[in-house]
Amino acid sequence: MTAEFVHIVDDDAAVRDALHWLLTSVGREVKCYGSAEAFLESGGEAAPGVLVLDIRMEGMSGLELFGKLKEAGTALPIIFLTGHGDVPLAVDAIKSGAFDFLEKPFDDHEFVKIVERALIAGRKLRRATEQTGEIVRRLQSLSAREMQVMELMVTGRANKVIAAELDIAIRTVEVHRARILTKMGVKTAVALSAVLSSVQGKD
Repeated sequence: MTAEFVHIVDDDAAVRDALHWLLTSVGREVKCYGSAEAFLESGGEAAPGVLVLDIRMEGMSGLELFGKLKEAGTALPIIFLTGHGDVPLAVDAIKSGAFDFLEKPFDDHEFVKIVERALIAGRKLRRATEQTGEIVRRLQSLSAREMQVMELMVTGRANKVIAAELDIAIRTVEVHRARILTKMGVKTAVALSAVLSSVQGKD
């Protein structure tokens, strides 16, 4: 299984130390950063897990880092740590794709529960991304003619109709159909349509 990390980005060393101790006590791998810049320089966004991010820091703020990660398409779930006055900002961040937020001071047990939920969500997203990537690779293995046949297959057209529309023999359509199903890793046109819909739904 791929190693997961809880990335803690907070310019308060006492907060970093406390959260590091708390999370390692429940068996989590933890990486701490004193600034948003340090997190980016380390390439932390490439490591699977979850990002715990202070919303206000010296230098680049948590919100600015969140914006950069969104622009880069980073899939890391983000939990914001906020002061009382920053709750509206955190709510707006959730509407923009952040996972959750906690207002300081917060309950340790609640914090661990949210981190665990975020880790689960991150795993699901990574699996979905990997599956989408595999489907795209399979699609790229199809020839131009196979793509034409597939586009007509998923509309429910019969072989003879596809043959007529593409001006090819029915036997040729049958051969293409078999190759398409094999390359796409499915057994029926209905299953193929479902696979393609799952990719289109993520666009």
